[in-house]
Amino acid sequence: MINRLLGLLSHDIGIDLGTANTLVYVRGKGIVINEPSVVAVNVKTKQVLAIGDEAKKMVGKTPASIVATRPLVDGVVSDFEVTEQMLKYFINKVHKETYSVFPRPRVVVGIPSGVTEVEKRAVEDAATNAGARQTFLIEEPMAAAIGSRLPIQDAAGSMIVDIGGGTTEVAIISLGGIVASRSLRTAGDELSDDIIQYAREQFNLQIGERTAENIKIAVGSAYPVSGGPKEVPMRGRDLVTGLPKEIMVTPEQIRQALSKSVREIVEAVKITIEETPPELVADIMERGIYLAGGGALLKGLDTMLSKETKMPVHKADDPLTAVARGTGLVLEDIDALKDILVPTQYGKIPR
Repeated sequence: MINRLLGLLSHDIGIDLGTANTLVYVRGKGIVINEPSVVAVNVKTKQVLAIGDEAKKMVGKTPASIVATRPLVDGVVSDFEVTEQMLKYFINKVHKETYSVFPRPRVVVGIPSGVTEVEKRAVEDAATNAGARQTFLIEEPMAAAIGSRLPIQDAAGSMIVDIGGGTTEVAIISLGGIVASRSLRTAGDELSDDIIQYAREQFNLQIGERTAENIKIAVGSAYPVSGGPKEVPMRGRDLVTGLPKEIMVTPEQIRQALSKSVREIVEAVKITIEETPPELVADIMERGIYLAGGGALLKGLDTMLSKETKMPVHKADDPLTAVARGTGLVLEDIDALKDILVPTQYGKIPR
């Protein structure tokens, strides 16, 4: 009864709990939070010092007593207590302007499609302990498809490729269910790591994660594209002399650095298509493949996938927010869409 009364003063929220960024959708308002999934912790006192944007500014710049960490690795919870603190921070931030002292919202959380029962339980418990009255789980490719406005409940095939920070989710959806899928631990973070490794091997240069991310956004591509800068500076520490060093890199060099991981993503898409019933493949040939997630913004990826699969490839509108929008649309009509939710630890969808 108390939970229900507190729930009347709370906003139901959908959360895209990503490896790199967490997005929060508030029912009736849309996406209100988009912050990095980073938490700064004092290792001596175990006190959380900063979360989100403030914590990301500290990455790579902290003293030994402070660690700026990501509590999710490859899309799953690696540090339960820190994840709980992060979720509590976002829930409280949403309710900052309401009269609810103890917010008890219903929460829909996106999870990777390949997670184990233990990993599902970790997400559910973290959300519940952070203050959720009810926790619903939805597979990220399903949420991305809903957020991309694909007709998931039709008797026809829809294909979504959701490339996040930690995982790439490939799924064929029909009649409200996933027919064939692949969950790959190669995604945006791996692409940045490829650039760090390339700098080390080719130029004896050690660069940081943020530098690699900025270079990936500036000149990274999966397929040759026209326009854009001809070269960008890559700054770091010379591994031979130990002194600062700057070199100029071209789009061709960065494309070469990214090629292995891009090939893995393309192969995952092709294998998923091979496992799909012919009738659904015919539907996808007509409708095309949809790209969502931050990785969808990699230049030339749609062109390369289209060339490799012989199918049209489309980017979802605002691919970065597709999963969060999908969780929000489920919240708006949870009774009609309850069948697509993942069963909870109690073996049924909570009501």
